[in-house]
Amino acid sequence: MYDVFITKASKYLPNEPVSNDEMETYLGYINGAKSKAKSLILRNNKITTRYYALDKEGNPTHTNAQLTAKAIEGLFDENFKKEDMKLLSVGTTSPDQIQPSHASMVHGELNIGKSIEINTATGLCNSGMNALNYGFLSVKAGVQEAAVCAGSERMSSWMTADKFNHEAENLILLEERPIIAFKREFLRWMLSDGAGAFLLENKPRENATNLKIEWIDFYSYAHEIEACMYAGCEKQEDGSLKSWADYPSDEWLKQSIFALKQDTKILDKYILVKGAESLRSSFDKHNLNPESIDHVLAHISSGYFKEGLKDEFANVGLDFPWEKWFYNLSEIGNIGAGSIFVALEELMNSGKLKKGEKVLLCVPESGRFAYSCALLTVC
Repeated sequence: MYDVFITKASKYLPNEPVSNDEMETYLGYINGAKSKAKSLILRNNKITTRYYALDKEGNPTHTNAQLTAKAIEGLFDENFKKEDMKLLSVGTTSPDQIQPSHASMVHGELNIGKSIEINTATGLCNSGMNALNYGFLSVKAGVQEAAVCAGSERMSSWMTADKFNHEAENLILLEERPIIAFKREFLRWMLSDGAGAFLLENKPRENATNLKIEWIDFYSYAHEIEACMYAGCEKQEDGSLKSWADYPSDEWLKQSIFALKQDTKILDKYILVKGAESLRSSFDKHNLNPESIDHVLAHISSGYFKEGLKDEFANVGLDFPWEKWFYNLSEIGNIGAGSIFVALEELMNSGKLKKGEKVLLCVPESGRFAYSCALLTVC
């Protein structure tokens, strides 16, 4: 078994940051009217800027595969050239197509000129960590000496006004029945585009910041809780999901079958509690003292959860003081599977890390409540 190190991190955020006032310029006005939900959601999520792979006319400027490839290209240097890559492992919520796989498309964009091993992790926010874990285990087992891992999203094209215009009737009922519009529009004001990438190697680099991956843990609570975030299906009264394939095609648009939706009532009930429960399990499993942690990077979808997450961690004996927490949500928005990559890239390249420090990564996924966490050591 080999030690595994993150020896380099890179990110790619498309175009210029988009302010709250500019969002509807890019995404468009649903049926020509300003959103009634936007101001409330933005006030709660505390996001001030985000990135879109769109121009101001709503036209796409990058595919997800292109965003991911651009982030990965930032890893290449004289010590690790493009031709040295043998394993590519990527994760995303928003691939450009159902098939071929996202990794296949990224491989094609990179124009390496040779065959490599590829892996695609699909799902929601945890798909980035799933991709990282695949690379971690491959290098640790000695199957590969190095791995390139990435997390990315391009959700902006899912959120343009033309995807919602047909819901005019529901939007007219907004004040009377807000849940109809809210579950479909809620994520429109939270999501951002971008990609982050890590280079994993079985040896640390000299005269550079390296992060040794000590462990990565995963937890799923699907055996207890129904789906909270979903797309390509519709939730039934009994909590089950009915697949798009089981609907007549003329219902796909009428019922917004392919829209990304979130059940906010279930979200508030479980997302923080189960996150604390899973992290406590990892600290017990690895006999880890919370006082040994120097930096906490916890992906949150909204600033609304920031205080509550700290409190829930404290409730299970994991009371990390605020000075140990690192967030960049307000500046970059919620990049889903790419968020933890972009946050760690910023911290890793900040010059703030010191040898021997411990970095904790925490990623929740509200799909059906799955969680991951990882411990890194600066060396």
